[in-house]
Amino acid sequence: MHGNAGEDPTEGPHSEPYPWPAVSHEPRLQQISDDLAKGGYRPFHAPCGIMLNEADRPRSVCVRCATCDGYPCLVHAKADADVIAVRPLLGRPNVTLLTGAEVTRLETDDSGRTVTGVVVSRDGNREVYRGDIVAVSAGAANSAKILLSSATDKHPNGLANGSDQVGRNYMFHNCKAVAALSKERNDTVFQKTPGINDFYFAAKDYEYPMGNIQMVGKSNAEAMRGEQPQLTWFASEWGLDDCAKHSVDFWLTTEDLPVPEHRVTTDKDGNVHLTVTMTNNQEADRLYGELKKVLNHTGMAAHHVFRKNFYMDMAIPLAGCAHQAGTCRFGTDPATSVLDTDCKAHELDNLYVVGTSFFPSIGAVNPALTAIANALRVGDHIRQRMA
Repeated sequence: MHGNAGEDPTEGPHSEPYPWPAVSHEPRLQQISDDLAKGGYRPFHAPCGIMLNEADRPRSVCVRCATCDGYPCLVHAKADADVIAVRPLLGRPNVTLLTGAEVTRLETDDSGRTVTGVVVSRDGNREVYRGDIVAVSAGAANSAKILLSSATDKHPNGLANGSDQVGRNYMFHNCKAVAALSKERNDTVFQKTPGINDFYFAAKDYEYPMGNIQMVGKSNAEAMRGEQPQLTWFASEWGLDDCAKHSVDFWLTTEDLPVPEHRVTTDKDGNVHLTVTMTNNQEADRLYGELKKVLNHTGMAAHHVFRKNFYMDMAIPLAGCAHQAGTCRFGTDPATSVLDTDCKAHELDNLYVVGTSFFPSIGAVNPALTAIANALRVGDHIRQRMA
């Protein structure tokens, strides 16, 4: 993980610095960052999980390419769960990874306090796996689905759902992608390095938080045409390519609020149904307005900032959700939460739910680091319990 601790004005306390220095800005982005600082803003190097060694580039796994954000990494240089957590463990004798396997329900003993079996559908067959401790980490939607599909006489509304909170408070960020066109070319390759959190909390003229501004992967002609083929039907390839070369691309994130009626439910066939309405639309619009003011300091006037539905959708739809959270919130009161503060189900003795399901709120930044930190914390707790 790369970053410079202390740069972000909103960051909390930390016990030690990031293990790797922040990923450097390329020249155009360094110019923008310097201009923002001169304008009174506080830009920072966004934390970045890539296996990049800028001090020794020939030996670096990451090659700092243009197809990082939103693309699979062909050299396995993203510091994601697959590369840095799962793959290194596969050779160990006590680790087995099953593929093509779907957990359909959890079985419990007669008391309803202990999970006794994990029922799996695999290659058309029913299989049951057993363990002293069971951890569910299937994402906000599917973790809720597993618990809701595991109803018994002792848990008629779904496993661990005496509070009626399983599936509720589903959250995903209110995000917008924005392209700012400049007379200057933007030859940046790896664009996702600067961030701005000056509007993360309430501002002088507005009492509510607006969110985070950061960069997104560099625009290119192929992506423009692929996202909106009808709108770009009459655009020449060279025209789109020239537009992309002058584009500076931003990602705006506003917090989605936990609302009990925003929920995951399942039908009798086990299909997932999601009921959700976007929250904080006014705050998201104000954040977009603040971005246009910010760019006045960078030589990109407000009338050169385009919503990305100029050639692709600006508001990221529900199907594009990458930051889902909630549905199994943790807390100290079993009446209002599913899990205790160790992410163990209040109503069961050996069931844990991790991932992002435990989030009681989501903030306005990528939840990955919080999910990772909590998984390590819960893992230490389980290890101590099994000692």
